[in-house]
Amino acid sequence: MVEPSEQEPGFGEESGVTARVIPESEHPIREQQLDREALKVLYRLRDAGFKGYLVGGGVRDLYLGRNPKDFDISTDARPGQLRQIFRNSRTIGRRFRLVQVFFRGNKIIEVSTLRSRSEFDIDGEEQVLPSNNTFGTLEEDAFRRDLTINALFYEIEQHTIIDYTGGVRDLDLGIIKVVGDPDRRFTRDPVRMLRVVRHAARTSFRIDEATFAALRCHRDKLRLCPPSRLRDEVLKDLQSGASRAWAELCMASGLWSALFPLYEEGLLGEQGERIRGELVNTFAVLDRLHVRRADGEAVKIPEPILFAALLLPWACHRFNLPEVNVRGQVFHRLSQTIREEVDRAFGEPFNVQRMAKESLTTLLINLSTFHHARAQGGDPKWLKKKSYYRDCSRFYDIYLESQGISSVRPEGFVVEQPQVEPPAAVVVPAPEGNGGSSRARGRGGMNPAFSSAQSGVFGLRRSGD
Repeated sequence: MVEPSEQEPGFGEESGVTARVIPESEHPIREQQLDREALKVLYRLRDAGFKGYLVGGGVRDLYLGRNPKDFDISTDARPGQLRQIFRNSRTIGRRFRLVQVFFRGNKIIEVSTLRSRSEFDIDGEEQVLPSNNTFGTLEEDAFRRDLTINALFYEIEQHTIIDYTGGVRDLDLGIIKVVGDPDRRFTRDPVRMLRVVRHAARTSFRIDEATFAALRCHRDKLRLCPPSRLRDEVLKDLQSGASRAWAELCMASGLWSALFPLYEEGLLGEQGERIRGELVNTFAVLDRLHVRRADGEAVKIPEPILFAALLLPWACHRFNLPEVNVRGQVFHRLSQTIREEVDRAFGEPFNVQRMAKESLTTLLINLSTFHHARAQGGDPKWLKKKSYYRDCSRFYDIYLESQGISSVRPEGFVVEQPQVEPPAAVVVPAPEGNGGSSRARGRGGMNPAFSSAQSGVFGLRRSGD
């Protein structure tokens, strides 16, 4: 899990660091592996006189032989210049402006301007990273990034990888390391601790010694983060397909108790090992379901079920679920108690939306209902008519698999793709007058984002032209 930390000469916040440029003959990335739309953006930037680089996770995943989820691009062009280059785009973001370039099939390539290391100019050890929109150099952008393995740049002119932080070496050694001083970086933005654990879980890499020590030292600073930001980060890990490894690393580093204080007493008590085992088993079920099936159908578990699975071992030990068998007023009182404690211990600290919070408490409350109904031979008709039946049934199946009783069918979580009707042919009459030379109205005479001209899109010619 932990690898001794090494620092190369010049590694850190000093200016003038010399980048290691890795030629194509010494790395596995080839241009044809890049997404077609990402290449269009990179070549269009080059033709406009700007520098463009594939950055971050895209370079990391291609180096590791994986298919990147996203192909993000950084450039020396400013957001306003990008909007002029790419008419099929929009600008988003408050803290830092990004430009999203749109393509067919809802495909989006995000392009960002290289940023500076302005956070290193903050005085005082306890100050948190402020909002900024400061543009910078390639070197500054590299040292601004969280992890060395995510601070790599790939350029298409010479097909080289540019490495300022030792990220390629860490990829080769299988190490997760923070860029710069981990104590300082975690103080500036405590959410970086979650990203360290996330990437270690997804890659099965080791966490270097200095980074791991800083995780344990600064774990309580997670409580300073906005609740909605923590919720979104935790949700990413529950959906990652590596939630079991994520939970194990969180518990080993102490982040788990900082994130979920409701588990602290149970994990430290006599039932600690049992609760830890139940957590690991529950997340193993989620990971199995999140794996894409062989036929290409995607599995998506609703957020309330993910949150309820996270709370399942705690709720079982706290309220004796699912064995408790109460009815009438006693059931309603227990329901109210569960609802209040879930809201206090999880809903408020993570700013869970009201509908999601109601759904996840319904899942927990009815765990015993399904348990005793199936013990008597199956789900009764009155239960099948309830609006919550489908989600509660699927959640109870997850519980059963976590106990080693049966397996959940992934088909129950497959995302149903909408049926799309082919567009009807439209006949456009020729314009009258002016010899058919009048310009189209409504678009100001602009060409569409996707043209059928022989020159192709973004100046790339089609094969055979």
